Amino acid sequence: MKSLPNTARVVTQRNVCVLFPGALGDFICFVPTLELLAEAAHVDVYARSEFADLVPEGITVHSLEQSAIRKLFTAEVDTDEEAQSFFGNYATVYSWLGSRQADFVRRITAASFGRAQIFPFRPAGARIHQVDHYLSCLRIGGTLKRQPAIQLRAEAIRWRADFWRKHKLNGHPVLVIGAGSGAREKNWPEEFFVRVLRWWRTATGGDVVLPVGVVEQERGGIEQLSRHCVTISGLRLAQLAALLAGSDLYLGNDSGVSHLAAAVDVRTVALFGPSDIEQWAPRGTRVTLVRQSFDCSPCETSAMKSCPHRSCLTALSPDEVIQTLARLPEVLTLTRG
Repeated sequence: MKSLPNTARVVTQRNVCVLFPGALGDFICFVPTLELLAEAAHVDVYARSEFADLVPEGITVHSLEQSAIRKLFTAEVDTDEEAQSFFGNYATVYSWLGSRQADFVRRITAASFGRAQIFPFRPAGARIHQVDHYLSCLRIGGTLKRQPAIQLRAEAIRWRADFWRKHKLNGHPVLVIGAGSGAREKNWPEEFFVRVLRWWRTATGGDVVLPVGVVEQERGGIEQLSRHCVTISGLRLAQLAALLAGSDLYLGNDSGVSHLAAAVDVRTVALFGPSDIEQWAPRGTRVTLVRQSFDCSPCETSAMKSCPHRSCLTALSPDEVIQTLARLPEVLTLTRG
């Protein structure tokens, strides 16, 4: 092995590196683990750069698309000076990336001088909530059953105030609908959301806001909803968090936005079909889960993609969901007012 420059051998004892490849819902579930790590160190987390909007002080988010990280998957030799310089300055490297790839594991172990700990991204076998899985990887007693909490940014709260004024939402009950998800097969039918929208307006006299992400823009399937909602796209995650927190009620699919809603403590109603509630239910103090029980759900991704009937979602009627919403204390206050 070639000797490294002196600067590459200096380890800042309170700096740790985290590699995390997940999407929004995964990252929300990961926040309690990051917070636990940040209690004893500064954390550099390499993930999607937009997640910087969601982390507290003591945690810095960088893009996962770093040359030194990519080389761990492609390098022809196990020792790479760039990777050693990159990882060698960290007291510990925690990776939820690449656990099933032997070459990656060998290379990151070498590049970090044996200071890397590599964990599976998903729990193996046992049904465990994703929040608890990430925490359990640290093997620290008493870490289970934490819940994610996202703090709002001051500039995002100001943005929300302007948005409320622009669309005349002040003084009106506001329902936010999350009509999309990472997989079309997890989505409740659009026409069912429209039924709920019409009930909300009649029962509360309120308004409905529809955040539209890149996935929904590309896939479509929200044309009816868009005609009846205040539709907003291109939001940063900090703005989306503030929008959700300022509403009276959130209704959405099994999605990252539903996890974010729960993490900002808005009343969250999450609709589940093929997904495993025990693993993926949004975790928070004001979360209500609605699902239709079928023997075939939850199911594996391959079965979900090829399902010919989607009964776990199509049999979940708008009337049933409306009845659930109408019984919520927050909604009872609005309808009696």
